Amino acid sequence: MPDLSRITLDPDICHGKPCIRHLRWPVEVILDLVSAGMGWDEILADHPELERDDILACLHYACLPAGVW
Repeated sequence: MPDLSRITLDPDICHGKPCIRHLRWPVEVILDLVSAGMGWDEILADHPELERDDILACLHYACLPAGVW
C-alpha cells in the first residue's frame, strides 16, 4: 500500500490543493505529466526533488473515491 501521508493539504501551499510532501508540487501536475505519457524515470530525472513513492502516492490518491480523503 502506498504511503498516502506523502500527500499533504496546507492552505498556505498551492491554495490548499493536495500536494506532495508540503512541496509546491500539486498532485494534479504529477497526474498530468503521467497522463501526457511522461515516464516515471523521465519525471524523476527532470525533477530530482521528487521520489518514485511520490508518483505512486499521487496515482493511488487519484483512485480514491470522492470524499474519502
